[in-house]
Amino acid sequence: MRRNFEWPKLLTADGRGIAFGGDYNPDQWSEDIWDDDIRLMKQAGVNTVALAIFSWDRIQPTEDRWDFGWLDRIIDKLGNAGIAVDLASATATAPLWLYESHPEVLPRDKYGHPVNAGSRQSWSPTSPVFKEYALTLCRKLAERYGTNPYVTAWHMGNEYGWNNREDYSDNALDAFRAWCRRKYGTIGALNQAWGTTFWGQEMNGFDEVLIPRFMGADSMVNPGQKLDFERFGNDMLLDFYKAERDAIAEICPDKPFTTNFMVSTDQCCMDYAAWAEEVNFVSNDHYFHEGESHLDELACSDALMDSLALGKPWYVMEHSTSAVQWKPLNTRKRKGETVRDSLAHVAMGADAINFFQWRASAFGAESFHSAMVPHAGEDTKLFRQVCELGASLHTLADAGVQGTELAHSDTAILFSAESEWATRSQTLPSMKLNHWHDVRDWYRAFLNAGSRADIVPLAYDWSSYKTVVLPTVLILSAADTQRLADFAAAGGRVVVGYATGLIDEHFHTWLGGYPGAGDGLLRSMLGVRGEEFNILGAEAEGEPGEIRLSSADDSAALDGTTTRLWQNDVNVTGEHAQVLATYAGEEADEWELDGTAAVTRNPYGSGEAYFVGCDLDVADLTKLVRAYLAASSQENADVLHTVRVSADATFDFYLPRGKKTVELQGIEGEPVILFQTDREEKPGSYTVRRNGVLVVRR
Repeated sequence: MRRNFEWPKLLTADGRGIAFGGDYNPDQWSEDIWDDDIRLMKQAGVNTVALAIFSWDRIQPTEDRWDFGWLDRIIDKLGNAGIAVDLASATATAPLWLYESHPEVLPRDKYGHPVNAGSRQSWSPTSPVFKEYALTLCRKLAERYGTNPYVTAWHMGNEYGWNNREDYSDNALDAFRAWCRRKYGTIGALNQAWGTTFWGQEMNGFDEVLIPRFMGADSMVNPGQKLDFERFGNDMLLDFYKAERDAIAEICPDKPFTTNFMVSTDQCCMDYAAWAEEVNFVSNDHYFHEGESHLDELACSDALMDSLALGKPWYVMEHSTSAVQWKPLNTRKRKGETVRDSLAHVAMGADAINFFQWRASAFGAESFHSAMVPHAGEDTKLFRQVCELGASLHTLADAGVQGTELAHSDTAILFSAESEWATRSQTLPSMKLNHWHDVRDWYRAFLNAGSRADIVPLAYDWSSYKTVVLPTVLILSAADTQRLADFAAAGGRVVVGYATGLIDEHFHTWLGGYPGAGDGLLRSMLGVRGEEFNILGAEAEGEPGEIRLSSADDSAALDGTTTRLWQNDVNVTGEHAQVLATYAGEEADEWELDGTAAVTRNPYGSGEAYFVGCDLDVADLTKLVRAYLAASSQENADVLHTVRVSADATFDFYLPRGKKTVELQGIEGEPVILFQTDREEKPGSYTVRRNGVLVVRR
């Protein structure tokens, strides 16, 4: 059962406003600097900070000594300045004395090596010893700050799974065996689920269950076992989060709880559809993707966050003012992007904008990570942008944006954490699959076609949409296949990608031809039957690296599109199925694909089902979306346009997606934000420059 939505209050007269601030680590600095921090926070418009995320060793310097004095002092300073505190459970990093006393709490890698202390999350989530110490800390914090009026929310852990997502310790082995017993009940059911008759892996009891440790050079893990180990890794961390939360909630039940997810299209490691059930408000850490996809990737990640929040406002717990320091290429943000990115998050449903971190560290692993106050101090372009952002967020709050909800589109692109995990298996026809990246590419294609889509977890209810798209949703259960069939039969449009519906929830291949999900129900819906996969790649020297498509209908919309990774060799079986494109040319002929259907459409009940039987890049997906899938009333594809609504007001956000200045005309409403935007003399006309933002209220 989902926890009630509860938004943390600010220390304003009515508790409302768009939250603005970031991670604050005063324990890294002399107390002499704290008053200057408060002064600069007030100058920037900061109204909330996340505190004590990595501070366990300062709170509990030794096993038998506690020191809350410094934390008391900084919370009082912040609260007296009108700055609310999102107080962490401080368990993200444990003190070194704990590891010295109890080395058994360390996780182990798949080779059996201990993951040594000194970084974040160097602990096993299944260690009963570690849990005892962690929950003691949680209770101490709750007892001391549970009634503190300046502490308005609890921030549990930090980025669960960043460093201990997969633990191969003996603690994990014992916990995995117990997890399997709960899930399957009998060892026979587990043997059947994992297909253990292959390679002589049958087990006689749960005490023979193994975790997928390194098995030598031929270390191809049983894919059913590995998929369950991924599920277990998600569940063990979720259980740890809930234990921390509940330890505090027993003492302090009246303040909201959250933890920061990690959703961007380079990281989405947990099943956040399950995690979202267990927080009072959904939070995310998002770090931009360098290059021309910067804004599109941000919007795609945020679209999933909006769905995880069930349309309620959500919280940006971390993003960066400029460059990070943990990528091979750490690009800074361009002119306007610090403000633009933040307002883009608001445009996608966020009511809180926070950064890592407040003041750039002078030492440590993240000292060259950008911050709200850079190394050069307050007299900098970056800090002036932070102040400009604070003023803009205050303006939006005064205008009534807080509490409005993002208007949904007609199209849902379905995301499945389990399919993302499955595409990393080394037992598939290609190891280059990436479900989450394919979601992003489809999302960008809809934007290019002037028809924004939503990103919705497969497990959620998407029945109200007109179109659902399944990009590389490798795993489809019989139940989910039936949901798709019912959706199409009732008048919906289903778009099935090239590597969708190949296996069930146990990683068993559906039989009878591809895609076989639902014992052939998906094939029946699509009106096609695949016999074999054709896999291309540069590794095959001298072989064709791509195959061209040719339109098979009068539109010629897909002429010249190209596939470079995966082609399904299918027969059209539906009596009324329409072939929209075929493989064509000499390269297709070499693989006996010339004239074979590549893209099809089939009526099903009152709806229809499309099959996109090969990989296509964003440009070619855009052609497909424009020709067949986009809504009839398309918008300006050069602009990301979103709408946030309430009973009292509607706010339109307009953000240019590319490098060009955009001319907007016929815009209704009064402008609220004109960031790098000029209002023209003609009513409703605006010039929005690169990285600009226009927000109007109507």
